[in-house]
Amino acid sequence: MKRIKIEPAWSFTDEAGNRLDPQLFGLLQGIHRSGKLTEAAAEAGISYRHAWNLLNKWAEFFGVTLVEMQKGRGARLTPLGDKLLWARQRVAARLGPQLESLGSELNLELQQLFEGVEPVLRMHASHGYAVALLPRFASDFQLDLQYCSPAEALAALNRGACDVAGYHMPTSATQGPLMQGYRRQLRPRSHCIIRFITRCQGLMLAPGNPKGVAGLADLVRGDVRFINRQQASGTRALLDILLREVGLSAQRIRGFELEEYTHSAVAAYIAAGMADVGFGVEAAARQFGLDFLPLASEHYLLLCQRSSLADPSVVRLLEMIRSAPFQQAVRELPGYSLDRCGEVCSVDELFDESRHG
Repeated sequence: MKRIKIEPAWSFTDEAGNRLDPQLFGLLQGIHRSGKLTEAAAEAGISYRHAWNLLNKWAEFFGVTLVEMQKGRGARLTPLGDKLLWARQRVAARLGPQLESLGSELNLELQQLFEGVEPVLRMHASHGYAVALLPRFASDFQLDLQYCSPAEALAALNRGACDVAGYHMPTSATQGPLMQGYRRQLRPRSHCIIRFITRCQGLMLAPGNPKGVAGLADLVRGDVRFINRQQASGTRALLDILLREVGLSAQRIRGFELEEYTHSAVAAYIAAGMADVGFGVEAAARQFGLDFLPLASEHYLLLCQRSSLADPSVVRLLEMIRSAPFQQAVRELPGYSLDRCGEVCSVDELFDESRHG
């Protein structure tokens, strides 16, 4: 069955009703990457002449050129061209998880219209690069993947709104508000843990690290601009733990109140030059060409009812994450590693390992 994928689209319309096709974004991306209009046009699948026409039409539309042609030095984006390109990147990064969740709902509804409906696995999970791989490899079952905070995912499992909850926790921390909250929601007698992956979190830095950020202590410098994750996210909780461990006050960090809702949105914010540093996973930093300073590792885990382990959808999920193709895809993610992926353990075993690991 074909799957629906929802992507954000741009529409530019002026007061007179003139509208431009946003095909130009591909051209801007190519120019930013290669610095050559000929290569950018080829990447966008258009002729060099058509590329010139697009640039002229957009320059006329905005009243400002988007690309500067430099004799002997190729092409480069003007400040407006840069802002448009990075605005698109930020919108895609910010809306991606919500659109993926909506697409999952629509695909499930379509699947239910056909005969021979496959088993449905309802998963509520914190967004991450490895979790985002799951729909691509799901076969012989329908994956209804909804992104939310770790606390919301665990609450959904406990009220029966999902079959599997995805959440993450530091590999070393066993105390504090985050772990206490997890302990309240994890039920050793009825829940079991499906091991998934381990990932690295740290500081995402502007390319070349021009501010010379060497650790968390540098975040309180007046010349360093920070971009944060939203308060409900597990990544924000991990950052709060690290700041407490080194005795740093969040109030002293410039930009700590500014929030984005995904790792990639934080990385795009920095790549656009709007901040010098953020906190998140290495995969997001590499995606946007940023430097990365590792600070902590964490387990990403899947939680389900022990009684669900025999359900066809859960059985197929386990088969999928244990498969060589899926595990190879995880290995290709920077900062991600397989952590006995697909093994099942009890809640008590997990906390015992954390205390003694």
